[in-house]
Amino acid sequence: MIDRATLLKRAALAAVSPASFVKPHPRWRFVFVNHATTNPFFVPARYGISDACSLFDVACEWRGSKRSDVSEMVGVMEQAITRGVDGIAVSIIDPTLFNGPTQRALAKGIPVIAYNADGGKNNKRLAYVGQDLYQAGLQFGARIAELVQEGDVFLFIATPGQLNIQPRIDGAVDALRDSGKPIKVHVVATGALVEAERRKVEQTYLAHKSLRGMFAVDAGSTEAIAQVIRKYHLHTKGVHGGGWDLLRITLVAIDDGLLDFTIDQQPYLQGFLPVQQLFLYQYSGGLVSPAETNTGLKFVTKADVKRYLTTSTRYEGSSPLQKFPIS
Repeated sequence: MIDRATLLKRAALAAVSPASFVKPHPRWRFVFVNHATTNPFFVPARYGISDACSLFDVACEWRGSKRSDVSEMVGVMEQAITRGVDGIAVSIIDPTLFNGPTQRALAKGIPVIAYNADGGKNNKRLAYVGQDLYQAGLQFGARIAELVQEGDVFLFIATPGQLNIQPRIDGAVDALRDSGKPIKVHVVATGALVEAERRKVEQTYLAHKSLRGMFAVDAGSTEAIAQVIRKYHLHTKGVHGGGWDLLRITLVAIDDGLLDFTIDQQPYLQGFLPVQQLFLYQYSGGLVSPAETNTGLKFVTKADVKRYLTTSTRYEGSSPLQKFPIS
């Protein structure tokens, strides 16, 4: 015979079991407004979106711009508001132009979450999910100062001024200045398209062959640095390199000793968590408000890069089920 304590324990577990958590609910529709819809960085983010949609039985759309066109993104957001969607996650890459659409969405009862880029202080979004970009830039710059003692260092950025990556450059420049080392910093724009980024990095090296370091604050430019360092054997000349995100070319270059590091900012969470938070907002009738979430910073070096290369997962975008470019 089962004693009363065991029965009570089973009842308590049943009350919080996954089967009893989500009750029947409307199939809410959420829209992700993105600034680089075909960029390989967002492959794991889209896996996160897909997994969260499956878990919570909601529908999500992936829309926006391929080339960080703010007017195109704002247009997509306005369309979503007009259609009366149930939630919007938007990468707020401009300090002012998303303010109006955000206010209009909230006025219609549509929750808005920023992800990957947080916009300006006057934007009334309910929460931000992503990296603390300026603080990440400070740590990035400090790591560069540890590697490079003096000389010309080139920092590459896909889209200067846009708030998904500009704060990283700002933090890096400040950290390098504060290091007190005789390092001359040069900031170079590479563009939003991967092939153009590679050409720009290569052109920069060929015009400045005495440089001592090449580092980037976005995935495409980091991959381009890896390719250029490999092509010209720059690691044998003492040139340091590194950057952001987990593209395979970047990871292999670290494993081969060509790049010093890359930064993992948990892209999967930047897709999964906005869906979770929008769902809980709707499911609770607005009582569970979206929460500020820093997805963090981890330096990936030769010491731990193997786990990224030898495991095929959805969480860092290495699953073969979905590849770049995203259609």
